[in-house]
Amino acid sequence: MDAFADRASSFGTAADAYERGRPPYPESALDFLLPPGSPKVLDLGAGTGKLTRQIRARGLDVVAVDPSDGMLGELRRAVPEVGTHVGTAENIPLPDASVDVVLVAQAWHWVDPALAVPEIARVLTPGGRLGLIWNLRDERTDWVKRLGTIIGREERRETTVGPPFGPIRADTFGWTHTVQPDELLDLVASRSRVILLPKDERAALLAQVRQLTSTHPALLGRDTYALPYLTQCAYADLADR
Repeated sequence: MDAFADRASSFGTAADAYERGRPPYPESALDFLLPPGSPKVLDLGAGTGKLTRQIRARGLDVVAVDPSDGMLGELRRAVPEVGTHVGTAENIPLPDASVDVVLVAQAWHWVDPALAVPEIARVLTPGGRLGLIWNLRDERTDWVKRLGTIIGREERRETTVGPPFGPIRADTFGWTHTVQPDELLDLVASRSRVILLPKDERAALLAQVRQLTSTHPALLGRDTYALPYLTQCAYADLADR
């Protein structure tokens, strides 16, 4: 558990790499997760605000909560008009029934659902929605599979929520994100396992990624790379009490 907690709390030390390297989310996934006329949305585990700014761009009222003030510092620079709070899914610093939707991007696997589910239900208005979303690299592309061999594979995430929420609806959206070589390195450097590596091991791993980009036929000599993703989404609405 200590190692898990260390990984979960590691991102603030790499907030700049996270901001540069992590992708946004496909708009089709947000169409799926957000119900029509969502007046107020909580981006829970907002990080540097990748999802926050997309919610804001839709003209929705959004508030951001994250355990790392370092990550929120990047968010405040990107969308200074959005309210931010340091907090966790288990202890959300918002009043009861204060938001209509809670979205959790790249973070549900870090929380304790037994504590987070009732806390999220507390801040939601009646009939409110909890939505979960993850970007997972699509390893059906050869160079992406080889990247996974170097840095570790991604797995489909658990989307169990349970009462007082109703049944889960889930879908997956395929899309491609264009990245520059330095952004790919930042993507790798912002992973929790990589952040916590000793300095020499982290440098050796990043060197392997550079070797891949300088030798793989799909990447050699290119200024940008097409990185395919499968974006996994799920949502559940508060059941009638």
